[in-house]
Order: sequence, then structure tokens, then C-alpha cells
Amino acid sequence: HMWLPDVYHGAPTPITLFIGSAPKLAAFGMAYRLLESGVGPLDEQWRLMIAGLATLSLVIGNLVALAQTNPQASTLVSAVTAAGLGETLSGPGPFTVFAPTNDAFAKVDKATLDGLMTTASKDKLASLLKYHVVAGNVASGDLAKQIAAGNGTATLKTVNGASLKATMDGDKIVLTDAKGGKSTITGPDMVASNGTIHAIDTVVMP
Repeated sequence: HMWLPDVYHGAPTPITLFIGSAPKLAAFGMAYRLLESGVGPLDEQWRLMIAGLATLSLVIGNLVALAQTNPQASTLVSAVTAAGLGETLSGPGPFTVFAPTNDAFAKVDKATLDGLMTTASKDKLASLLKYHVVAGNVASGDLAKQIAAGNGTATLKTVNGASLKATMDGDKIVLTDAKGGKSTITGPDMVASNGTIHAIDTVVMP
């Protein structure tokens, strides 16, 4: 895939943005040449559409890249890297990620969190992180509609295989995990090229 940018450590820099963009620009040039020589009357419409898609692709990074630009998601990015999920979450998706902030991870016992970040706990960490991911693109408005349609509760099947329950608390969406713990969506609808991120204030446990 050519989504911008691929997984790297730290916030995007002009160099990494350029490197991530170069393949897209080359692909755009090739597509333009093909259209110019082969589409005839639809030429201009297709040019506009592809130009729009290319621009969106260049401007909007994937889920991991978007998280990397947010200082409050540095612990999550480190966890995704330690669990070996960077490539998966940078793929085409789409995915919806309920992303614990640094403050959310700070609520987890430090010894427990440090243990999860070790190589020996890679599978356990991956399972925990997958419990925060749902297949498909679920905007907060859509989730609110699912909650209303479910008489106050929506059930979300996570990539982990277990489920989360979503309910409303006033105008906020609250997730309830398998252990009865609750987490509130505090930063909804951060759009990436391959899905949506909703920041949450507590790590959910399968």
C-alpha cells in the first residue's frame, strides 16, 4: 500500500512526508497519462476525481500516522509498535479505533503496563489492543444511531473477537468492557485515510 506515511517513530517531518508522498505522486502521474491517452470525453471528469483522491490521500494519513501526530497518543503508538500491529493498522482497513490517551494508560498499574510492553507479552498486548479495534468505519453519529436502535445499547464486535457495549450518558458515548469497566469517548471522529479514531479516557479490558 502507499498510504502516507508508513509506520515510523516520532512525529512526521518534512523528509518523512516527502518520502511517503513520492510513490503517490508517481502513481498519480501514471494515472494521469493513462487517462489523457485513453478516456476521451470523460477525460476531464476522471482527472478531477483522481486529483481529488490523490490530494486526500496525501493530506490524510493512516490510523497509525494520525496517532503519531497526537502527543496524547504516544503510549498507544508505542504499544502498537511493541505488539507488531503497526502494519495491520496502516493497511487498507477500514478500521475504527477506540484509542486510549496517555492519561488513560496512566490509569493502568505501571508494573502491569510495563509487563505488557515486553517481548514475552507481545501476544497478550496485541489481544488487548485488538479489543480497541472494530472492523469498518463507525462514526460517532452512526454509533449513536445504533445505540438508539438497540433501545439504549449497541454491541460492537471487536477484532479481538470479544464485544464492547456502547451506551449514551447525556451527549457522550460510553463503552463498557467485558469486565464491566467503563470508558468515555472524549475525542470523537478523527478521520484517517483507512478509518476513524475515537479517543477514550480509559483502557478497556477484554
